[in-house]
Amino acid sequence: MGVEGGLKCVKILLFLFNFIFWLCGLALIIVGILVQVSLHNTFMINDAAASGVPIVIIAVGVVIFFIAFFGCCGAWKENYCMITMFAILLSLIIIVEIGAAIAGYFFRNKLSAIVHDSLTEMITNYKNTTAEFRDSVDNLQKRLKCCGMNSSADWKGFASDGNTVPDSCCLNVSSNCGKGAMTDPTKIHQEGCRNALETLLKNNILWVIVAALVIASLQVMGIVFACMLMRGIRSGYEVM
Repeated sequence: MGVEGGLKCVKILLFLFNFIFWLCGLALIIVGILVQVSLHNTFMINDAAASGVPIVIIAVGVVIFFIAFFGCCGAWKENYCMITMFAILLSLIIIVEIGAAIAGYFFRNKLSAIVHDSLTEMITNYKNTTAEFRDSVDNLQKRLKCCGMNSSADWKGFASDGNTVPDSCCLNVSSNCGKGAMTDPTKIHQEGCRNALETLLKNNILWVIVAALVIASLQVMGIVFACMLMRGIRSGYEVM
């Protein structure tokens, strides 16, 4: 009876852990989407490597979302095959999550080059591109309170006078506020966007890494409980 009671507790714990996994899957989807939006919509970063980690995290979140439901059903019905499949799939997901965390760590080291190339493209193409692209650049400078890549001087080719910057560089944004004011610290942000953007993106990637590792550690416990329940079911114990 002691063994049966213990397995009943394992069954309940596995069910509860799967509910937590379900929430974790939802959290991963949200984190991945937020990072993806931050990388591409707000900052117009087009480097393919930038998409890798958040896309993997979103995919893993979706898979976990459904696997958790699958595991709950297996635990509740005491179905050996379903629990076995759940443990196998969860093990594969853990490997993917660890891989995504490692990729995210190495991707952080590439951010400087990616940010440099992206900001250079933004400044070069600002005048000869779509309104959506210009709005993205303007939103970036307004949000980070910066101007250009390294300094406001990066916009010297923006206008024929060589001393005008986009209005989004202004401390107080208004129409034509950047005209002839490139080097005026009372009107224009003098610091470039590169450092602020790198810091922001590194923090976003760090959240992805932390989320992947925390959820992977929880899933290891879920696999342990699943294996214990599988062993009990295979031995013929009643867990109810």
